[in-house]
Amino acid sequence: MYEQETSGLLVRVEPQFLPDESEPDENRYIWAYTIEIENRSGPIVQLMSRFWRITDENGFTQEVEGPGVIGQQPVIGPGESFRYTSAAPLAAPSGVMMGAYSMRRLDDGGSFDIAVPLFALDSPHKTRLAN
Repeated sequence: MYEQETSGLLVRVEPQFLPDESEPDENRYIWAYTIEIENRSGPIVQLMSRFWRITDENGFTQEVEGPGVIGQQPVIGPGESFRYTSAAPLAAPSGVMMGAYSMRRLDDGGSFDIAVPLFALDSPHKTRLAN
């Protein structure tokens, strides 16, 4: 489990290699990752958009940006958390992923970013660790 707190919001990440979805003979490796965002601060916040940087063991980097997560822009009140699971494909057996969420405070409309910690995507097929 990986964790990082920014501006009173704790982000937890738990990656999991999906062997049944992966096809190593075709250089296709799939991971699920579960994210939990816990609001430890005072204001109610809304997740507006996401940014991901995914780098495989060969140095190939993909960047992904878009509104919300899994089709949602969740509102998270003080003491509440939001949890979701998504997936990431790589063309190599290992890599790393990191990112950020753009958030908005509902009380004053102010926006800020929170970090998603760097986390490893290592499969049993790895040739070398990217992290």
